Order: sequence, then C-alpha cells, then structure tokens
Amino acid sequence: MRFAVIQGSKDWTDAKPSSYAPVRGVDVEDVHAEARRRLKALKIDEWKMREFVTGVSIPDDIRHVALQIEFASQAISRLSPIPSDYADDIYWPRVW
Repeated sequence: MRFAVIQGSKDWTDAKPSSYAPVRGVDVEDVHAEARRRLKALKIDEWKMREFVTGVSIPDDIRHVALQIEFASQAISRLSPIPSDYADDIYWPRVW
C-alpha cells in the first residue's frame, strides 16, 4: 500500500504500476543466443575454418569447451522455468 494525496485529502490506496507492460519470460532462443555469444568469444568459427583450410584439427581444449557450452545450452533450455539469470557464469563452463 502507498499513501496518496487525492484532491487535497489523504487516502490509502493500493500501489499500482504506472504501466502494465507484459513481462517477457526467458525463451529457449535467448539461451541459444547466449551459447552462440560464448562460442563466438571462443572464436570457434575461426578454429573450424582453420581446420577446414589447413587440415590441422581444433585443439582438444577448445573442442572440449565448445562441447560443454553446447551441452549447457541444451540443459538450461530444458529447465522449467528457465532461470532469469541464465547468462550468469554459474550455469556455463569455465573457459580458462
């Protein structure tokens, strides 16, 4: 409850938000976008291109972290409900 002044008198009213914008929940696509962001930071596309062009395979530690990120993305997207802080490092593998 909040205290409000209405036309010179004092009255107790329920607090109402100024706008009723719908609260958007976390979607599976949001989690996958976070995974793509983390893979981009890992430069996995550059490693895959290097492997394709030179034939030298992706280092095992890079490949392992990329697999962990993909696994975490799948696991987080299966949670019900998906936590609003899904982008927190607690849910994702430690990179270095």
